[in-house]
This record gives sequence, C-alpha cells and structure tokens, in this order.
Amino acid sequence: MDALAGIIRETLIVAAVLCFPVLFVATGIGTLVAVLQAATQVQEQTLTLLPKMLAVGAMIALFGAFGLGLCGSLFTDAIRMLPQIVRAAP
Repeated sequence: MDALAGIIRETLIVAAVLCFPVLFVATGIGTLVAVLQAATQVQEQTLTLLPKMLAVGAMIALFGAFGLGLCGSLFTDAIRMLPQIVRAAP
C-alpha cells in the first residue's frame, strides 16, 4: 500500500508542477488585460482571450519538453513499482 501511496503522491506533485505555472501566467495576463480594459473602457471579449492563449502557448512551447520528461519519469517509476503495488493488494 505504501508503493501505491507513493505513486499517487508523486502524481499529484507532477500535476501541480505542470499546471500551476501555466495557471499563474494565465491569471497574471488576464489581470493585466482586465486592468487595461478598465482603464480604456474597451470591453472586447477577444482582447481577453488572445493574450492568454498566446502566453499559455508560449509556456507550453518553452517548458513542454520538461513536462514530458517529468511525465516519462513518473511513468517509468509507476511501471517499476507495479510488482510492489500488485503484491500489496489484498
């Protein structure tokens, strides 16, 4: 059971490492655009979506290899721990 708990814990950490930076960038860009829209009183919906999409796309392009490396490492760890997980099952 400890092996399964370890894999689940590692999976949650990898998910957080992959998601939180992208969410922070999207939130920051959204906030900046909202402040700009409030200052200029231009309420166009495409102005909020396009900068966030570009920023998230740039983050994925820059750090995608790192994320795939983390996912690959997690996969190999899960496969390596599979006999311990199966042995611990009742």
